[in-house]
Amino acid sequence: MSTRFPFTAVVGQQDLQLALLLNAVAPNIGGVLVRGEKGTAKSTAVRALAALLPEVEVVAGCRFSCDPASPDPACPDGPHTVEAAEARAARMVELPVGASEDRLVGALDIERALAEGVKAFEPGLLAAANRGILYVDEVNLLHDHLVDVLLDAAAMGASYVEREGVSVRHAARFLLVGTMNPEEGELRPQLLDRFGLTVEVAASREPDQRVEVVRRRLAYDDDPAGFAARWADEESAVRQRIVAARELLPKVRLGDGALKQIAATCAAFEVDGMRADIVMARTATALAAWDGRSDVLAEDVRQAALLALPHRRRRNPFDAPGLDEDKLDQTLEESAGEDDDPDPGPDGPGGGGQPSPDEGPQGGDAGARPEAGDDGEPQPTPGGAGEQAPARAAEPFRTKALTVPGVGAGAAGRRSRARTERGRTTGALRPRGALTKLHLAATVRAAAPHQRARGRSGPGLVLRRDDLRQAAREGREGNLVLFVVDASGSMAARQRMSAVKGAVLSLLLDAYQRRDKVGLVTFRGTAAEVALPPTSSVDAAAARLESLPTGGRTPLAAGLLKAHDVLRVERLRDPSRRALLVVVTDGRATGGPEPVALAGRAARLFGAESVASVVVDCESGPVRLGLAGRLAEELGGTAVTLEELRADAIAGLVRDVRGTTSRRAA
Repeated sequence: MSTRFPFTAVVGQQDLQLALLLNAVAPNIGGVLVRGEKGTAKSTAVRALAALLPEVEVVAGCRFSCDPASPDPACPDGPHTVEAAEARAARMVELPVGASEDRLVGALDIERALAEGVKAFEPGLLAAANRGILYVDEVNLLHDHLVDVLLDAAAMGASYVEREGVSVRHAARFLLVGTMNPEEGELRPQLLDRFGLTVEVAASREPDQRVEVVRRRLAYDDDPAGFAARWADEESAVRQRIVAARELLPKVRLGDGALKQIAATCAAFEVDGMRADIVMARTATALAAWDGRSDVLAEDVRQAALLALPHRRRRNPFDAPGLDEDKLDQTLEESAGEDDDPDPGPDGPGGGGQPSPDEGPQGGDAGARPEAGDDGEPQPTPGGAGEQAPARAAEPFRTKALTVPGVGAGAAGRRSRARTERGRTTGALRPRGALTKLHLAATVRAAAPHQRARGRSGPGLVLRRDDLRQAAREGREGNLVLFVVDASGSMAARQRMSAVKGAVLSLLLDAYQRRDKVGLVTFRGTAAEVALPPTSSVDAAAARLESLPTGGRTPLAAGLLKAHDVLRVERLRDPSRRALLVVVTDGRATGGPEPVALAGRAARLFGAESVASVVVDCESGPVRLGLAGRLAEELGGTAVTLEELRADAIAGLVRDVRGTTSRRAA
């Protein structure tokens, strides 16, 4: 087994280390979500924590790591005898992003069922992680239903398996740690709330600290065992401190004053539900035990809030994570009782709080942008002739589902119909290549008529390769919704761009919940640009849309060709993800040589590739040229007016797209 990097040798990640250690002291806190950019020692610190956990006493031979002092009466491997006990190191089990539900929770032991004719349970990773650490790297890329399963198990301390004729309940108490890079997409708010604590990590900007990081890493790479030996004393001290804190934890007193501060803080930051209050109480108690105290102080409540509330105060995915420390200090001071410690410590009131992420650097409206003048006309910006200030997005709204016609085979999501590894079983088929999901009933039916001819004499079936059947399942996939938006002056763009931005943000919010990608291409002046590369990161999308400028000529062909290039690249990166093209324009083409003919040729590229598309017609005035309708015909899609770009109308757009695509296929 390779030597792990020592936990105490990690440089400059004190908040991350503290959150992990508090969960080691009190696993009922609910785990840690570590958010941050790549290369910030997230995985290194988590893997190093396992070496600090005390050894655990387990029942010898129990696959579920039952405690000999109080064995689980419902353990599938029970009943246990107290004498059969052994000590072993606490395990750290890693859940791969591509793991199946069977791998996570366990399933029927197919081999024994078919060969011996007995019904037996094969444990999954939740069983292996019992009384240890379950680590999920890139948890934001894990499928939602798997995240739901493991968070439910972490909250209840048990896993319930009801499938394929198997009904099993077993203990599943573990320290849950997830890491993620927000640039690759966010977790849904419902899932964020299920993690007890969250920590934001970033690489230090201090040269001396960065030098020390490199120095230690190089020393470890040259001699892992020698490097670990130099940190052995520090590691041993932390290990002993964890044991002492665990022993002290039941004796820590959480007084009424501290409870009042916890309740007041959660109310002040308007977090949903009561989970935040409970997590803060457990965290504050663990902090006191970690410091060797039997009473919870105001400084414990403050630190607990900084760890437990930032990911819960987000009202929607467009809000930046974080906590206003000035507001926190004021709330704690106002709610302090007579018996509370008046000095909350060096990090207490007046201790260098930072402005809210929703405010500018000076706490004022530093991010305000120029608005329209009193006459309602857009005001020019210093950027150049014809360019207008970026329009504010209209208020996002709830959209009805956009769906792509047919049945795809893309990444699992919540939008269009698709053949997936998960979902409802629709039938059985002969496997093409490796068998990934056995259809048990169909396999038994295929093998049953041949048992006498094959000389079966025992309880098990005699199987051949030709008997195996693959389960055919249908679920939902995630799609790519690519907007191509005319940002030229011909659109009288400010009012329309405000509505378009609001619609795109609404679809981004919907895509965030349905595991889609959304992209944005804009065209104006003499060229087109990818304003928003295909992404699932709502925060990045909102920022790009807010600053989108308008004005200039209308290079429609350039916009379409840029969109075609984006889809071409995405097909190489993710060939199974299907796309829906939404072009928002009045249909005019005024940029470049032969603009109308070139735009027509560019549009026919999408029609030839059967890309589902819709054109939102932004033409206004009493005389309409119908240019957007002609563009839709070239694309092989349909055209609607700008006024139809509403929540109920968007669903109608997709119905039109489906009808058009079906007619084209026929």
